[in-house]
Parts: sequence; C-alpha cells; structure tokens
Amino acid sequence: MVIESTRFGSLEVDDQDIIRFPQGLPGFDDEKAFAFLPYGPDSPFAFLQSVAEPALTFFVVEPFPFFTDYEFELSDDLAKEIGMTAAAPFQVFCIVTVPDNLEEMTANLLAPLVVNWKERRAVQTVLDNKGYTTRHRLFPAGFPPKPKEGK
Repeated sequence: MVIESTRFGSLEVDDQDIIRFPQGLPGFDDEKAFAFLPYGPDSPFAFLQSVAEPALTFFVVEPFPFFTDYEFELSDDLAKEIGMTAAAPFQVFCIVTVPDNLEEMTANLLAPLVVNWKERRAVQTVLDNKGYTTRHRLFPAGFPPKPKEGK
C-alpha cells in the first residue's frame, strides 16, 4: 500500500505495518488507521503516520526506558476491543511533543497508546491518574552524554 505523508513523501507500507484504532484517537475520531514507522532499529521512538491524512503524523515513544515506574490498568472493555490476551503481544507508546529545543521533549503519560501486535489493533486511553500529565519531560537532566569513541 502506498500512503502519502507531508513529512515523508510517498511511502510503500506493508499491511503488517498498519495499526487500526477502532475508535480513532481522542480528537481524531475519524483517523482509524496509521502506519507504524520505527525511528531506528533499536530506538524507543517511532512515527504513526495516518493512512488517510498526509499531514497527520504522531511521534511516539515507549515510555518504560524513560519512566521505569510508569504503570496503569487498561479497562477490560478496551482490552477486549483490541483483542488483548495473555498470548497476544502488546506494546505501550506515548505521544511525544517536540519543541524547538529537543532536550525539552515531553511525553503524554496521561493518554497512552496500547498496541496489540498480533491483531494490529490499538487504543488510546485517557487515564484517571492525577500523578500523570500530558507533559512529562523525557530528558529532565538534558541529553545523556555521548560515549567517547573507542570505549
């Protein structure tokens, strides 16, 4: 399948890289299919490119490398909606806001995305947890230092 993206141009995407959100995303109810585009082979970051809307791309991150104590419960209804079972691998992402100063990137921990990779279905849920916000800094102490060459 070829999809258009204002960010990436024309993209040839395999069906296995399409994630479907049966309910859309909050604020984007009509957007139900996104191409999952990893940022790099070992990167926790990825892009979600709308299949239908070329200008709609979300930058997402796996939260756990940055927020080791992050946790929430997905309701039984939402888990059922995406076909989540103990045998179906799932993955959690959070939408990232990228300001001009990249060290100030934030993740929305209040509304995680849960992806069932077996069914290629996902849901975004809004948590009722006052400890999480829409703007948790990914690098509160700045970017980690780069390792020196040869070490």
